[in-house]
Amino acid sequence: MKAAAVLLMTFGLACATAATASERVTDLDYLKANRCKGLAVGLGSGDTSSLDTMIKAQGKSRGDAVLQRADEELSRAKREAGKADLKERLSAELSGPCFAYMGGGKEATAGR
Repeated sequence: MKAAAVLLMTFGLACATAATASERVTDLDYLKANRCKGLAVGLGSGDTSSLDTMIKAQGKSRGDAVLQRADEELSRAKREAGKADLKERLSAELSGPCFAYMGGGKEATAGR
């Protein structure tokens, strides 16, 4: 399990580097960031200000379909976070792949 967590964290850092290298993140990354925010809120995992900043800035250039899907991802993640049998997996997701969006949000939106 620890090896998987390390692998996920490495993947998350790679995504953060990729996100900071471009001015606009992909629609998929935007959707993932919304999922991460839902997990963070649902699990009560602290400060989401960097996610909020990224989502707000990146949402300005998205189409209605992507914005709607992002809201759905956020809501679904909050619901999943409330299920006791999923908490361990979702906590690992939050500390792994989501780390890129939580730590890299401000840098990803720099210059906007």
